[in-house]
Amino acid sequence: MGAGAGSGRGQLFLRSLLFLLLAGPPARHPARGQLRYAVPEELEHGAFVANLGEDLGLDVSTLSARRFRIVSRAGARQHLEVNLENGILFVNERIDREEVCEAGGTCLLHLQLLVESPLELYRVEVEVLDINDHAPTFPWQEYVLEVAESAVLGARFPLESAQDPDVGTNSVHTYRLSPNGFFSLEVQTRSDASKFAELVLERALDREQQRVHRVLLTALDGGVPERSGTAHILVTVLDANDNVPAFDQPSYGVSLPEDAPAGTLVIQLNATDLDEGPNGEIEYSFSGHAPPRVRELFHIEPRSGQVLLKGCLDYERANLHELYVQAKDRGPSAVAVHCRVLVHLLDVNDNAPEVTLTSVSTPVLEDAPPGTVIAVISVLDRDSGDNGRVSCEVGPNVPFELRSSFRNYYTLVTTQALDREVVSEYNVSITARDMGSPALLTRSTLTIPVSDVNDNAPRFLQPSYSVYVMENNAPGASICSVSALDPDCQQNAYLSYSIADGHIHGMPVGTYVSINSDSGHMYALRSLDYEQIRSFQIQVQAQDAGFPPLSANVTVHIFVLDQNDNAPVIVSPMPRNGSVATELVPRSARPGYLVGTVSAVDADAGLNSRLSYQLLQATDFTLFSVAPDTGELRTLRSFLEQDASQQQLVVQVRDGGQPALSATVSLLLSVVETMPQTLSDFSEFSLPPEVSSSSPLTLYLLVSLGSISFTFLLAILILTAIRCRGERRSRQGDSCSPPRCHCCPGSRPSSDGLKTSNLTAQPPAGTTAATCLDVPAGGPPGYCYKVCLGPESAQSDFMFLKPCSPPRNNEKDPGKRSRPDQHLQVSKEAKQPNTDWLPPSTQRPALKRYQ
Repeated sequence: MGAGAGSGRGQLFLRSLLFLLLAGPPARHPARGQLRYAVPEELEHGAFVANLGEDLGLDVSTLSARRFRIVSRAGARQHLEVNLENGILFVNERIDREEVCEAGGTCLLHLQLLVESPLELYRVEVEVLDINDHAPTFPWQEYVLEVAESAVLGARFPLESAQDPDVGTNSVHTYRLSPNGFFSLEVQTRSDASKFAELVLERALDREQQRVHRVLLTALDGGVPERSGTAHILVTVLDANDNVPAFDQPSYGVSLPEDAPAGTLVIQLNATDLDEGPNGEIEYSFSGHAPPRVRELFHIEPRSGQVLLKGCLDYERANLHELYVQAKDRGPSAVAVHCRVLVHLLDVNDNAPEVTLTSVSTPVLEDAPPGTVIAVISVLDRDSGDNGRVSCEVGPNVPFELRSSFRNYYTLVTTQALDREVVSEYNVSITARDMGSPALLTRSTLTIPVSDVNDNAPRFLQPSYSVYVMENNAPGASICSVSALDPDCQQNAYLSYSIADGHIHGMPVGTYVSINSDSGHMYALRSLDYEQIRSFQIQVQAQDAGFPPLSANVTVHIFVLDQNDNAPVIVSPMPRNGSVATELVPRSARPGYLVGTVSAVDADAGLNSRLSYQLLQATDFTLFSVAPDTGELRTLRSFLEQDASQQQLVVQVRDGGQPALSATVSLLLSVVETMPQTLSDFSEFSLPPEVSSSSPLTLYLLVSLGSISFTFLLAILILTAIRCRGERRSRQGDSCSPPRCHCCPGSRPSSDGLKTSNLTAQPPAGTTAATCLDVPAGGPPGYCYKVCLGPESAQSDFMFLKPCSPPRNNEKDPGKRSRPDQHLQVSKEAKQPNTDWLPPSTQRPALKRYQ
């Protein structure tokens, strides 16, 4: 059996090859922008159909990259396929024309070819040509035909027709009858060009001579090679029934809508027979010419002749059905008569349009220009006429439209610029509506996501930020957070924060603050000091991760808030020699006598630097008082004889901060009968001219200083003379008067000589700077020396001896340079006093002198 099947396939291949050789290469018929080819059925897999790449003018090397393909409906068999390497259309699976196209006529395969980048659509029709692969067959292998012996010569008896699925010349072409002496054969043609045979009586029958006649009926097709089928006909000669039924007309025509329900009366047939009794009773039935499809759809009542609808009609499958009905009486030797019923179907709008998304290019970039193709859409309505005409449209308020490229093919394109930040996804409703009555429609929704493009720069939530930070903050503490938004998405919306380069008081801004690049939290890298820096501003940048990246800047103003972290510093009076400050008060002082003024400064600001004075301790609280605002120390009453000659006072200075900080100073007031000319601890830091010129102590100190200076300079000159080897001696009597005293920074004495000196001097307790005098000496010209003296000191020691260098640019008072060496001076770490709350000059301490 397997060998026979293989031999059959071999013969089929040879017949197909012979057909191709006779028919020539596949035909290509361009019509209205589409290609048409012809190919025989039953070709093996891989058989050549056409070179689409050449016929369409496409570059074969780009077919695979451009996704060149055949678009077919879901579930449809793929009979043909395209080779992407060479663009050849070939047979993918065996094509059986009789299976693909049930109805006769031209059998076409409609192909839609799609190629992308750019998107192009082509339509190709492939006609499947019939080959003679089927032999004619009869429904039965043997037929029994009853013929009355009284049948007249020339009587015709229709025979069962042979069926051949092939079409054209390959279908049933003719019939042959085996030789006999009573019957001949005539071949008739129907309206659809099909053939059927009728047996014609050529010689009178005589039942008594021969009751049965056997003939062989052969059906031949017109194919090459010719195929045939046979059936045996058994003719039984009956006694005479001399009247046969007769129809009103040989052919009937009726129209029926395709949606007619089962049981619908199609037609009422009527045939009459002049005989009586059983010979006049007529029965109706389908003749042997009726195809199986007709028997499935229709039913004939045998006695009434009603033709009823049995199955479901479909205009799209077949719009005409041809029924062959026979009528035969019930008498002996009944002869059947035939008629033809043509049932024309009326199309009904019973098929809604079908919407197929052939190709979809999603997502679409939001900067896609208008006219960008998003999808290719095909619509199909199986109805005909107006019922099959379809219009397609999209829903309102979407930036898309449909453009018709071919019949029932549309492209969905953009009509305007898209903005993902406004609409990130579109649900486009596509409505296909036919022209029937009532119209049928189909809606399909296409979801089109819009992909993001980095077209939005970050935006800070505030135009600027103001941050208030308390001084003495912990390094690394968070001070604020900035935040920006980017309407874009994914990496285009990922923001990183940074601080722009800059300087704050000469230092890089990065040494003051830092920022978390992800969260935008800002941190102070150092402890801020209100007394050094009160405010500064930085530029913060937010930049997204798009390409190219976009950024935005914002200014952050940072204000440092004052904290009460500086205690008041008493600047007057200063204690003398590490002890308490002393002052002389005449016993004759009246109430309100100004003993002195306690002065203090506070480096803080605002309430933290507002100072108040109070008398904390006193030998007699009824004798002295301190002004709370100015710090003036005055007597409350006159001195009495019983009052102590020494009054011990403790004055406290408190600021207005929370918590308040304070400082105290101890005063020792001596009550004397007469006021000597001494330097008070309440005095200013410079000596009055009359004191420096008339005091015997000062003169004594000057003479001592001159002697020591002369000796020191003499030693220097001797050393210089030795080094210069013969340099002329300088004049020993020259004096360094102020007009001739110049500073020579480059001729400083050796520091070794200064280190070996044990001479130290302490300035008076009430002074804040050393008193510098120009001392004439015998040293080299251009040098002058400073001596720090204490007017009330019983010693005349030198504090130090160094060249006189000019004051620096930022030092207005040269005398302040000796302040770091004072024994009772304010600590070097004390901050500069805040000048916002310094007492006026009229309230500063004044030296009262009485002669």
